[in-house]
Amino acid sequence: MSPADTLRLMLLSSLWGLSFIFMRVAVPEFGPVPLILVRMGIGALLLVPLLLSLHYLKLVWANKGGLFVLGVINHVLPFSLLALATTRLEAGFTSLINATTPIFTALLGALFFATPVRREQYLGLALAFFGVYVLSADRLDFALGGDGWFILAVLGATFCYGVASNYARMHLAHLPVRVLAAGSSAMSALVLLVPGLLLWPAEPISGLAWANGLALAVLSTTLAFLLYFGLIASAGATATSTVTFLVPVSALLWGYLLLDERLSLQVLAGMAITLAGTAVATGLLRLRRRGLAKD
Repeated sequence: MSPADTLRLMLLSSLWGLSFIFMRVAVPEFGPVPLILVRMGIGALLLVPLLLSLHYLKLVWANKGGLFVLGVINHVLPFSLLALATTRLEAGFTSLINATTPIFTALLGALFFATPVRREQYLGLALAFFGVYVLSADRLDFALGGDGWFILAVLGATFCYGVASNYARMHLAHLPVRVLAAGSSAMSALVLLVPGLLLWPAEPISGLAWANGLALAVLSTTLAFLLYFGLIASAGATATSTVTFLVPVSALLWGYLLLDERLSLQVLAGMAITLAGTAVATGLLRLRRRGLAKD
């Protein structure tokens, strides 16, 4: 990876780490669905100009069904679930559970998309899920007022990302990155328009909440999408996937600095186990096998 790509990767991880901060601050006033309408609506307005050529518009129209599905499972559902989770869970904690996205991608790929899984990857899957357990064992309370349902919401978001990654690889890999980013964002905004307006808060929204909502749309969505797809084109998918391990570190740091969130030993241990398992499951960390001596 070139120095320029490394710099873009660090910026991308910081922007996606900040997205959890922006949601944590803005969602109490907006509500989850209206906030994601702002995120995807403004994101679509800024990305759609990339499609202003007859060639790209034809591609969007020809693949409108697939882009609609991608928008729902990669933006509308997971973003709304994460926004819901941040009404209760700390930004850094939410980002750590969200880091299991590659686990669901590998698992769903093996179960439904004929993607081969090596034996050591199963160890990584188990290790990552154990890390999530270490993170959340004392918070899995499903009684009224407990954190359990919000933790499940984050896992639901990562499940959606896993489905979306496999779906895009199987059905939309032939499309240019600008068509994927702008087309799916526009579809997401259309899906969110009616429910977002119906659920729009009756009370005025403060300037602080608006600032965080706009930052979420401009920085953590539009700019982040451009960086992400640009990195895939220049550095490759494997190198870009390392952002998975940097985003939680970024979110934890921003949460500590900006929201006074606590960095407990449990959180740090859970992070280390989860990210190690994810690294093994995605093949970024290979376990060495000892060869048997032959006579």
